[in-house]
Order: sequence, then structure tokens, then C-alpha cells
Amino acid sequence: MRILFKKGDQQKFIGKILAEIPIANAAKFCGLSERTIRDWRREKFLMNKDAMVKLCKATGIRWPKNIEKKDDFWYAVKGAKLGGIMGSAVCIKKYGCIGGPNRIKGWKKWWNTRGKFLDNGLFKRKHINKPRRSKLLAEFIGIMLGDGGISAKGKQIHITLNSRDDAEYIKYVCSSIEKLFKRKPGICKRKSQSVFVITVSSMDLIDYLTKLGLKKGNKIKLQVDIPDWIKNKRSYSIACVRGLIDTDGCIFNHRYKVNNKFYNYKKLAFACYSQPMRKSVFNILYSLNIKSRMFSYRDVRIDSQEAMKKYFKIIGTSNPKHLKRYYK
Repeated sequence: MRILFKKGDQQKFIGKILAEIPIANAAKFCGLSERTIRDWRREKFLMNKDAMVKLCKATGIRWPKNIEKKDDFWYAVKGAKLGGIMGSAVCIKKYGCIGGPNRIKGWKKWWNTRGKFLDNGLFKRKHINKPRRSKLLAEFIGIMLGDGGISAKGKQIHITLNSRDDAEYIKYVCSSIEKLFKRKPGICKRKSQSVFVITVSSMDLIDYLTKLGLKKGNKIKLQVDIPDWIKNKRSYSIACVRGLIDTDGCIFNHRYKVNNKFYNYKKLAFACYSQPMRKSVFNILYSLNIKSRMFSYRDVRIDSQEAMKKYFKIIGTSNPKHLKRYYK
């Protein structure tokens, strides 16, 4: 339990105590360090109730008036309510408690007996909009299966895109997240790479996405696949493949020479190390009468110019870089 004085009164109270007994004795009576007594005199921290009782008894000084009793770690509740949730969460993540590494034991005791039962805003789930299944949602699932992922600990989703080539597409992805889940994503640039990482931290969102068929952790090790609810509906399949190829696909020039004549054609490659998903993309293209082939152990390719035209007519793209490269 802590004691909250009016401003300046705690300093006066400690001054009266130290006028009666040396600071070393005061610290000894409380079982604390002299530094803590000095911090109380400077009003850096609130006094401990048990210590106040001992000091009043030792010196004969009366119990002060106009004070409030506060629960230990009361500032965790106040900080959360005043918008300090993020700061508190960062402190807990780093030290395991609020107040730094020296207060872990006291924090855990308070948290387990009182703190977690209070309406303090810490660890409270951030609720999201849970949209019905739609073409936009299926496309977002494709984006997540492509350049996205859910952290292994299941606390955050992330989508990694090229900061230069995907600059316009990043805006589209962020807009889609806001439309679907009514949450504004965070965007940060990796200093060591030319990429932006789009993130959303929400247990509610992760639970929702895992129910839709996404998995936590490494997609290659897990050999992920397109969820059945998408594969079983044509419009959803089209949207999902669009999201996949907009992130993990590329348009490239195939240039070759025959009889001293050069030929130059646009082709499409979808790179994926998950065999089930690679096969699903191939099957969806086949069902749409878009001729493709399995190339090596990781690619699905569209080679013919007729198939390329069909792809952009039926599936299309939300990533401007693909259109620029196709029509360049």
C-alpha cells in the first residue's frame, strides 16, 4: 500500500522524521536503503504505508492528515487509462513488470493478487471488425499467404513489401486492412533492407485469421495451402490468386534468338516453396482455362501470350508494378 500526499507535504513529513532521527536509523527501521528515504524526501516515489507506520511509531510524530491510500502499482492503472498502455506493455515486455527490473517480485505479487482483476487496460484485447467472407477478404488471405505471415508467438501479423517497387501497392494493402478490420496498420522501414513492413498487433485478428485457415509460424516448414472455403468458390479463388501473385509473382521478359532473329515475350512466374499451395495455384489457373506449367521445384509459370492476356483479363492485378511491367 502507498501513501499519496499533496504536493510538497511528503517532503515536509520526511523532513520532520529526519529532524528526530538520523537517515541511517530511519532506513534501518523501514528495512530499506538510505537512498529510498532520500527519494521519498525528493518526492520521487510515494511512501510505503508500512514504513510510515514504523517511522511515526519510532519518532512519536502523528499520522499526517489529507493523505490518500493507493494500491501498490496504482500508476499501472492510471497510466493505462491515460493512454500509457503501449508504454506499460513495452516495459512489461522488457522487464517482466512495470517499474523496472528491481521491482519484479513486488509487481508479480501485486499483479496476481489484484492487478489483473482491475480494469487497467493492460493486455486487454483490441477488438476488430470481423467481416463476412468476400472477394476482398480472399484477396487479403492471398496477400498473407504470399508476403505476409503471423508471428510464431501469435501476437502480430506482418506483410513485407519492397519500399520502391511496391510503393503504390502498400497504400492499397493498408486501405484493404482498414476496410476489412477497421484497424489502421503500422508501417515501418527496415534500415538494412529496401522494404516496408506493414503490421497489426491484435490477438482478436489473429484468432479470426487462423479460423479462416492461416497458420502461425514459418509458412515453408508448415507447407501452407489456400483454405478450402476459397478453393471451393470461383470468385474467391480468383481474388486469392491475385493476392498471391501480386506479392510473390513477377512479370519478366523472355528474350531468345532463333535463326538470327530475336524474340521478346512477357511471361509470369509465381514463386512458392510450399508444394500444396503451388499445386493449388496451378489447379485454379487450369480451372480458369489459363495455361500454365510447374517449373522446377518452386515456380508456376505462364508462358504463352494468349494465357498472359487471359490472366490479366480474368484475374487482373491490384499491384500497379505488374501492369507497368506487362505493358512496358
